Amino acid sequence: MAAVVPAAPVESVPDRSGAEDEPKGTEPDEEGGNAQAGPPAGAQQHRLAKLPLSRIKALMKADPDVSLASQESVFIIAKATELFVEMIAKDALVYAQQGKRKTLQRKDLDNAIEAIDEFAFLEGTLD
Repeated sequence: MAAVVPAAPVESVPDRSGAEDEPKGTEPDEEGGNAQAGPPAGAQQHRLAKLPLSRIKALMKADPDVSLASQESVFIIAKATELFVEMIAKDALVYAQQGKRKTLQRKDLDNAIEAIDEFAFLEGTLD
């Protein structure tokens, strides 16, 4: 017989994506405290995505290997893109602040790409 181990509460570990910086009101209510029927799932996903989902879908369909793209896959690609842009922008901001600037410049992105191993695949793309 297998022993059942109660789950311990998971502590929030800060990550580089800055997810804790986002307002809490943008997440769907999981507790179901509201008795009212909410908007359809597609409408909730659209509100959670900051990038236009129709353009993401058009870019996905521009690939000859992609014939169909579900709403869920379009949403996931949009969210991943948002998180990627946020992460590289925050890392580049460090270099702008070192130069006592508030505006990101291309050299800040170049410095972030060179310094951080996660961005190694981008080396040479801004040339």
